[in-house]
Amino acid sequence: MVPGGLVGLGMLLIKESARWLAKRGRNEEALDSLIWVRGEDTPEVQAEFAEILMGIEEEIRATEGVTWREANLPANRYRLFIAVTLQLCQQLTGNTSLAYYAPQIFAAVGAGTSNLLVTGFFGIIKVISVLCFQAFLVERIGRKWAFMGGAAGMGTCMLIIAIIVAIFPPNPLATSITSSGAAAIAIVYLEAASYNLSWGPCAWLYLGEMFPSRIRELGVASGAASQWIFNFMMSQITPHAIANLGAWKTFLMFCIFNYAIVGYAWWFLRETAGRSLEEMETVFGSAETAFDVEATRRKAILGAGAGVGAGAGAGAKQSATPRVEPVGEGS
Repeated sequence: MVPGGLVGLGMLLIKESARWLAKRGRNEEALDSLIWVRGEDTPEVQAEFAEILMGIEEEIRATEGVTWREANLPANRYRLFIAVTLQLCQQLTGNTSLAYYAPQIFAAVGAGTSNLLVTGFFGIIKVISVLCFQAFLVERIGRKWAFMGGAAGMGTCMLIIAIIVAIFPPNPLATSITSSGAAAIAIVYLEAASYNLSWGPCAWLYLGEMFPSRIRELGVASGAASQWIFNFMMSQITPHAIANLGAWKTFLMFCIFNYAIVGYAWWFLRETAGRSLEEMETVFGSAETAFDVEATRRKAILGAGAGVGAGAGAGAKQSATPRVEPVGEGS
């Protein structure tokens, strides 16, 4: 309950997203939220905010009212497919199974009676890895390379553990950690770090990034629901796999899954890092709902410049002699 309470209290300090506020006409709060996220008020932030407003207007103008037919558009069907299969792949990496059955798995690789202590350090490794990802990697390596690199790293770790356990099977009666057991434990820690530097946080980032604003709730909900379904599935499969296949074959199974996931990430996933929600339509090839982001950005910048020019012109008119000019068609 303590971690959940801390998360709940922390959420009270988080502002609503700029898009959510802007869609409800609370533009001043939306701009403040965007400045809070970016850290300072700069011309780039003002241009981004203008782009958000233009994007919302374009969405409303393009289609009125969200229906299930919109989710059936080819690009949106593809994104829903990615949302579900992404969560499946996250579970097939094997890290959730390691987390759920860590004491049994560490005992199976040779931790002896120290399996609970080793499990505690396993949790610490995961927390440190996620913090490192957030601080140093999240916007530097992109999403697709994080997925591929993480799966390749986890697959290699699973293969090494399978080899160690197969060649040096642990003694179930041992009370201390053997040298082979220490090596296997170290590789399990490395596997956990690989997961939490890639698939652990990135799957949720990708899920929130790839959907357009109009069906974002539906898409994220579908992905989150499928995650728990696959989570339950793997929690039921893992103990039976260890009991029937043995420890090293179970690790080999996860190795094969991870190497297959590398191919999945290469062929099916699109790079979303550094792209706005308005650009996702272009990234996923949605011809029906895509709009020209560059044209929208130029229009937003020109609109902001025109506002400044209008303000300057108004100041000049106060000191100048008024005169009447003919109005042409282009004015």
